[in-house]
Amino acid sequence: MNKAIRVCSLLERAYGRREFKPHNPPLDELILTVLSQNTSGKNCVCAYKSLREHFPSWEDVIKADARDIEESIKIGGLGRLKAARIKKILQRIFAETGSLDISWLAEKDINQAREWLMSFEGIGYKTSACVMLFSFGLPVLPIDTHIRRVSERIGLVRTGLSDADIHKELPPAIPAEQVYSFHLNMIEHGRRICRAINPNCGRCVLSGECCWYAKTRTAR
Repeated sequence: MNKAIRVCSLLERAYGRREFKPHNPPLDELILTVLSQNTSGKNCVCAYKSLREHFPSWEDVIKADARDIEESIKIGGLGRLKAARIKKILQRIFAETGSLDISWLAEKDINQAREWLMSFEGIGYKTSACVMLFSFGLPVLPIDTHIRRVSERIGLVRTGLSDADIHKELPPAIPAEQVYSFHLNMIEHGRRICRAINPNCGRCVLSGECCWYAKTRTAR
């Protein structure tokens, strides 16, 4: 059993096996993830809720003035930038496909779907991965700050990789059927135990796999 599989098993023993449940329709997930960039989860949710209250349909957003979109999402920060990006994304999707339904991405090859999503300004590996994992259940792993930190400490990836490189290096190590569960469990573990400051190594189920723990224990 390789290290990645052992880590998946240990996390599931601690936090349970997470069965996939679609989070949002794919376009909703895409816009939500754009709003999540460079802000807290709480502010992202508030910005998304405000956007939908002001503009009940995505067609309404296309027709709206960018300044009105900006005003509706200002709680999430970077309102002007995100408003312009959201409007451009919606305009281009409609221009290219004749609708705002992007559920067809689920039928595409994963690399083709990722390439299409990442062709939009402001959409990178993480945002495209969120759409593919949370809306379609595809085995694509979004890597946030918690997953990066835990993965580096336990030695699943090299330290200091770029966002692009870590999104290429880590996901293939995780069994496809466990990607969704691994993603959620790693985030929970990073928040509860493997914190950036004062990690609780004494309660960590991954301490036996952890390179960082082995080094710090030896140094004491």
